[in-house]
Amino acid sequence: MPVEWLYGLGGGLVIGLAGAVFLLANGRIMGASGIVGGLVDGTGAANRTERLAFLAGLIGFPMVIALLFGFVPPGNVTTSPALLIAAGLLVGVGTRLANGCTSGHGVCGISRLSLRGIVATVFYILAGGLTVVLFRHILGII
Repeated sequence: MPVEWLYGLGGGLVIGLAGAVFLLANGRIMGASGIVGGLVDGTGAANRTERLAFLAGLIGFPMVIALLFGFVPPGNVTTSPALLIAAGLLVGVGTRLANGCTSGHGVCGISRLSLRGIVATVFYILAGGLTVVLFRHILGII
C-alpha cells in the first residue's frame, strides 16, 4: 500500500492542530496570508512578535522534521524560477481577492461551518483544478 498519502494526512493534522491552538490561545482565526499581510502593511505591529513566531514555526517545523527523520517527501515542483515566481504572485493576488487563504477559509472556516469559508474553499478548489487542466493538459507548460 502506498504511504505517500500519509504525508498529506500528517500535514493536514498539524495544520488543523495549529489552527485550533491559535484560536484557543488568541481568540483569532489562523490565516497565514493575514499574518504575513499584517507584517507587510504594518497593521499587525501590535502583535509583531507573535506573527514572527508563527512564521518561524511555519518554516522551521518542516525543517526540524526533515532533520529528525532524515528525509524530505518527494515533490513535483518545477525547476522554472519564472513559473514559481508567477505562481507565488498569483497566490498572493488570490488571497487578497478572497480576503484570506486556504488555512483561514479552508481549515478554520470550514471547521466553524462558515459559509464564507466554505464558498471560498470551493472556488479555490475549482480554480486550482481549472489551472491544472489549462496549464498541464491544454498548454503543456507544467
